[in-house]
Amino acid sequence: MAGGKEIRTKIKSVQNTRKITKAMEMVAASKRRKAQEKMRQARPYAEKVRRLAANLSHANLSDYRHPFLTVQNSGKGVGLVLVTTDKGLCGGMNTNVLRVVVNAMREWQAAGEKDIAVTAIGNKGLGFMQRMGANVVSRVVQIGDTPHLEKLIGPVKVMIDKYLAGEVDKVYIAYTRFVNTMRQEPVVEQLLPLSGDIMGAPTHTWDYFYEPSPQVVIDELLLRYVEALVYQAVAENMASEQSARMVAMKAASDNAGTVIKDLQLVYNKTRQAAITKEISEIVSGAAAV
Repeated sequence: MAGGKEIRTKIKSVQNTRKITKAMEMVAASKRRKAQEKMRQARPYAEKVRRLAANLSHANLSDYRHPFLTVQNSGKGVGLVLVTTDKGLCGGMNTNVLRVVVNAMREWQAAGEKDIAVTAIGNKGLGFMQRMGANVVSRVVQIGDTPHLEKLIGPVKVMIDKYLAGEVDKVYIAYTRFVNTMRQEPVVEQLLPLSGDIMGAPTHTWDYFYEPSPQVVIDELLLRYVEALVYQAVAENMASEQSARMVAMKAASDNAGTVIKDLQLVYNKTRQAAITKEISEIVSGAAAV
C-alpha cells in the first residue's frame, strides 16, 4: 500500500486537474452561448438558399444550364469537404464524424470512384486524413472561435474548381450538426450537384424571370449557395464543439471528484493504520518495561 505522502501527492495532483477541467468547462459554457447564437443567426439564410436552389434545380432553364445543376457520372472521383475541430478535449465528437466519413469513403470506392479529394477544415480532420494517406487538395486550420467566410472561400474554391473541371463527379460536406447541448449528429450531405431532394422535391415546376440574364443571376446565386452551406456547416460544428467540450469537461470534473474521495478514503485508512501501529508499539514497550 502506498504511503501517506504519496497519496497526498496524488490527491493534490487530481485536485489541480479538476481545477483545470472546471475552468475549461466554464470557458466552454461561455463560448457555447456565443457559438449557438451565430449558428442560429446563420440558419434562416442557409435554409432559404437551400430551398431556392432546390427549386432552381427543377426550374425550366432552356437557355442556360449551370454546371452545378448537371449530374456527372464519369467515375473519376468524389470531393469531400471535411469540417472538424482544431482542438481536442471535446469527447467523441471528431471520432464520430470521422467514422461516418470513413464508411462513406468505402462506399464511394466500392461504387467505382477512382479518387477521393479532400478539403480539410480543422486540424483534427487534416491530421486524420494525412495519416490515412488521403488526397488532401486544400486545407484551412486555426479558424478560431468565430467562423469567417473569407478564410473558407479559398480552400473550398479549390474543390469547386475540381468539380467544374470534371475531375470529381460529386462534392460532399461532412460536419457535426448541432441538435442540443447533449446531442450532436455527424452528417455527410451532398453539396454538388444540386438535387431536388435537398429540401424535398417541389410539387410543381418553377419558372423565374431573370434580370439582367439567367447566367448572371444563377452564377451568383449558386456561388452564394455553396458559401452559405459551408459557412453554416462550420457554424454548426463550432456550436457542437463547445457543447461537447462543456459536457466532457463536466464529466471529467465529476470523475476527478470521485477519484479524490476514493484517494481520501485510502489516505484515512493508511493514516489510521499507522496510528494504530504506533499505539501498539508504545503499549508493547510499556508492557515490556
